[in-house]
Amino acid sequence: QVQLVESGGGLVQSGGSLRLSCAASGSRFSINTMGWYRQAPGMQRELVATITSGGSTNYGDSVKGRFTISRDNAKNTVYLEMNSLKPEDTAVYYCNARILTMSKWGQGTQVTVSS
Repeated sequence: QVQLVESGGGLVQSGGSLRLSCAASGSRFSINTMGWYRQAPGMQRELVATITSGGSTNYGDSVKGRFTISRDNAKNTVYLEMNSLKPEDTAVYYCNARILTMSKWGQGTQVTVSS
């Protein structure tokens, strides 16, 4: 079975930075797209950023210019560099990987930005 292991979440002050990582293991097939989504209390899960195996990226409007997604295909690992963090970025961040027609999710990691 495929497992996604996340790290890097935590508490940070407004204006600070964090770097999240997510490593996928156990897949028999290539991972097409990896990405990050987030969900705040009482809100729907929303797109943060995605990246294809070829390096094409997409970002949610609220994080453009502040967050950067990257991946290491050899390690099946995706990263999210978060800069100029705001209290509005506080949420549970979920790693996602698309393998063939399936979508896998990590357990989520809490990011809290203090004001």
